[in-house]
Amino acid sequence: MSTSVDEIVQDCLAVRIRLIGRAVTSLYDGALERHGVTIAQVNLLTALGKVGPCPPARLGEVLQLERSTVSRNLRLLLNQGWVEPSASDAKGMREVTLTEAGRTKIESVMPEWRQAQQQAAQLLGAGVTAVQEVASGMGYPPGV
Repeated sequence: MSTSVDEIVQDCLAVRIRLIGRAVTSLYDGALERHGVTIAQVNLLTALGKVGPCPPARLGEVLQLERSTVSRNLRLLLNQGWVEPSASDAKGMREVTLTEAGRTKIESVMPEWRQAQQQAAQLLGAGVTAVQEVASGMGYPPGV
């Protein structure tokens, strides 16, 4: 007789997707390590490059990230000079923009990103199409 615990352990899509997500993230992070950047940071840079100057909250919407996660990662990117405030007030950054150094950073990681992309596609197999379709249905990539 199968219990609820057994059913969740054996069938839960959320658990499996989270495990796959961690494996794929680790694959990309390993490939990008020598560049001193994570895939989360590269995704933030590229989202900003695609959306253009915008409030940090907009980046959170595009990437479906919590405000604190966006703030923490933006701070790191600001410290590296890859992002800069394009509008601010007494309350902080109202808008951020991708700098030329940020664009250069994106270009510099491309060989390793492409290698990780190939490895992730091999890992996911036929699931790549499903991942792309689900993301498209959620509005990613932005503006497409």
